[in-house]
Amino acid sequence: MIKRLLIVGVVLLLVLSLSLETPVFAENEEQPKVEMRAAWIATVVNIDMPAGMSEAEFTEWAMDAVGRLAEMHFNTVIFQVKPTSDALYPSELAPWSRYITGKEQGTDPGYDPLQIMLDITHGHGMELHAWINPYRLTMPGQDLDDLAPDHIAKKHPDWVVKYGQQYYFNPGIPEVQQYLIETVKELVTNYDIDAVHMDDYFYPYKIAGEEFPDEEAFEEYGEGFSDIEDWRRNNVNELVYEINQAIKEMKSWVQFGISPFGVWRNIADDPTGSDTEAGQTNYDHLYADTRQWIRDGSIDYITPQIYWSRQFMVANYSILLDWWSREVTTYSEVHPVNLYIGMADYKVNDNFDEAWDNPYELPEQILDNRFNDVARGQMHFSMKDVFRNALGYADILQDEIYHTKALTPATPWNGNRVPKKPISVMLEETDDVVKVVINNKKRKDVRKYIVYRFEGNKRGDYENPEHIIGVVYDNDGQAVFIDKDRDPHKRYTYGVTSVSPTGIESKGAKERKTKNK
Repeated sequence: MIKRLLIVGVVLLLVLSLSLETPVFAENEEQPKVEMRAAWIATVVNIDMPAGMSEAEFTEWAMDAVGRLAEMHFNTVIFQVKPTSDALYPSELAPWSRYITGKEQGTDPGYDPLQIMLDITHGHGMELHAWINPYRLTMPGQDLDDLAPDHIAKKHPDWVVKYGQQYYFNPGIPEVQQYLIETVKELVTNYDIDAVHMDDYFYPYKIAGEEFPDEEAFEEYGEGFSDIEDWRRNNVNELVYEINQAIKEMKSWVQFGISPFGVWRNIADDPTGSDTEAGQTNYDHLYADTRQWIRDGSIDYITPQIYWSRQFMVANYSILLDWWSREVTTYSEVHPVNLYIGMADYKVNDNFDEAWDNPYELPEQILDNRFNDVARGQMHFSMKDVFRNALGYADILQDEIYHTKALTPATPWNGNRVPKKPISVMLEETDDVVKVVINNKKRKDVRKYIVYRFEGNKRGDYENPEHIIGVVYDNDGQAVFIDKDRDPHKRYTYGVTSVSPTGIESKGAKERKTKNK
């Protein structure tokens, strides 16, 4: 009897300990209808993309990658198209990236990777944000001789500085700034991208005992600044502001977003900084004054890379989530700035911080983002780590966190016109599928359509994302969505809404019902 009681006691203790370590999310947990769910696809040093693929191989790879993300209910791809002042698309201003062919920089792969990725991403109803790295010229171990013969840096060696083991454009030279703006204008002009995205590589991360070699540029161009660090921050501020202006003058709906390092300033250096002890910060070391970009409306969204756990005291996730939330709330003076959070998928089960050995650390961070009420979603670094699915955390994401589809957040400050519902929606039914055919040729203010499906003969709740079955991009006033998942023995009501280029959904929906079965 005593032995039996001991066994029961041990079992109860095990069950209790498992329940404490493994949260169980309610199946009916309310899902957000609007939430950024993005994955970075890093091409530099082929982190997420293999090199040397033919057009057919690249297309197959992109279809598989984007398709898997779509199945997991991601809604945005952040595709790195300029990793080292090069291009993954035909450009008049930059050479072909070595990371597409695996050969010397400037080698033409014979196809357009960006256009293929864009077509596939939009084909899944997902946004594509074109990710650029403005100042970086080489990676460690590469020399200027590794650049293509026609690279702008070889034509203007006076624009180039070496810091540590890498080469960079000197941000303090006005011609450099203008060149970088022109590369963005070329990108936005030639491609139907949804956003331009920059990450945390502005002035390079500090190297102990080595000064960034821009004293001569400061002497020549630093008039009005007594402090070289203020001048550096102003150089970055000007570039960010001018890039946004250039984008909006060409296509007002195209967003400009930046994903900076996760700490602006430590509280020890500024009473308005975060309660952190980061070894480097945006303001003091990278000369990226994120607060100024928020204040003057130079960006549409900001995605701080809060790549730490909720137990890491030097830079605590929860503290930084709250700090950045106050930042966009307090300093968005020209227009709101959407706050997304950069998630450290790459650290799951692969970091000295034991918090990352818990498969629920990252999913619970996302729940914290939702409960925060300011953060509008998250971006995951990077795609290969999502697919690696360490400890099964990505299964948790798919099954318990991203359980339904979600729409990307709107940017009404770029255009607040509410579109009208589609003019015509028709259903073409077969035993296998229902084809939803949208005709909206007389409407010029629509970029996408949202397809909802309700069981029965009545409309349901359009605010419940469980009813969203698809997003389709407009194609010259027309679009088609194929529903392969409906039960052929049931009757459904389909509703289709319009979405403006800035993400505003129509107030009404065009509805059609399937035939009686």
